[in-house]
Amino acid sequence: MKESYFDYNATTPVNPRVVEVMIPYLKEHFHNPSSAYKGAKYTKKAIEEAREKIAKFISANPKEIIFTGGGSEADNHAIKGTAFALQNKGRHIITSAIEHHAVLHTCQFLEKIGFEVTYLPVDKYGLVNPETLKETIREDTILVTIMMANNEIGTIEPIKELVRVAHEKGVLFHTDAVQAVGKIPVNVKELGVDMLSLSAHKFYGPKGVGALYIRRGIKIHPLIHGGGQERRKRAGTENVAGIVGAGKAAEIAMEEMEEEERKIRPLRDRLERELIKRIPEVIVNGHPEKRLYNTLNICVKYIEGEGMLALLDFNGISVSSGSACTSGSLEPSHVLLAIGLPHEIAHGSLRFSFGKYNTEEDVDKVIEVLPGIVEKLRAMSPFWREKHGH
Repeated sequence: MKESYFDYNATTPVNPRVVEVMIPYLKEHFHNPSSAYKGAKYTKKAIEEAREKIAKFISANPKEIIFTGGGSEADNHAIKGTAFALQNKGRHIITSAIEHHAVLHTCQFLEKIGFEVTYLPVDKYGLVNPETLKETIREDTILVTIMMANNEIGTIEPIKELVRVAHEKGVLFHTDAVQAVGKIPVNVKELGVDMLSLSAHKFYGPKGVGALYIRRGIKIHPLIHGGGQERRKRAGTENVAGIVGAGKAAEIAMEEMEEEERKIRPLRDRLERELIKRIPEVIVNGHPEKRLYNTLNICVKYIEGEGMLALLDFNGISVSSGSACTSGSLEPSHVLLAIGLPHEIAHGSLRFSFGKYNTEEDVDKVIEVLPGIVEKLRAMSPFWREKHGH
């Protein structure tokens, strides 16, 4: 059975054109870029060319790009690196309640070692209000870190306005743009951010490679000590093949981003319309307009996401649940609770995230299969029976 894959926000398949450029760096061009001979100079040059492509992708200067082992490391580097560099100036950090765990868990770690963190609330669409940020900034605030687009519900935050508020008070601003880069145009100069995280495997590049943009003049501590790689900001022999792949993926995304949106948005919208029409009591989460064009997060009332996931998987449809039950915890998604959904509704969530290989047939398959799955599970649900008097 052919897989209908709807989990592009989790990861994307590596573009064959990206694989092609990576292979030589796994075979003949294997040299350590820090060495002095010819082969090493070749790999060093390949890294710098990839850095230029990533920089161009987000309108940065190549000297402002540090390669990392992924989005989570980039987030950790930005937040801990700033906290350690500025701890004598202040120990207060501001973030939002709907951040990715790479940001939330980093902030929680910092709380354990004496930093204070404020978690800003969001409205029912998942938006952070710039006014709320303004009221929360204190004399000892050193960093604001708010994501550009939410990975679960797709809501796109008003980063430019939030940056303006932080900068008016002299506070640095980091954005986790892992879900945004490659889907929507991102220009660090226009946004005014001081730091930005991205990850190659979200835009058809390899896993295990990301980048952190650090605006020129910003001083942050390195997380990894050792050699002098990445301008002494990130020690360790570079993942040359991965970095080359990330550069190529960025180059392709720049060419194809608009065309991809034209293809994907109608598929997402059609699935949304049809599911609302065919399944009673469905809620669509996230902002109606300010949302990634590839993301559809729904809650189906009176059943759990777990059961739907398993039956969809049985039918060759791969989606994720916004709920963390899948990872063995019975807590529903922190994002859905933050936008005000009660536990019992948040438990019934599904996230469909589309990408370049999705087709009309994939959408037809979900439309055909999901209503029956919901009916079957609701027939067994005591909540549904209680509500509908069966």
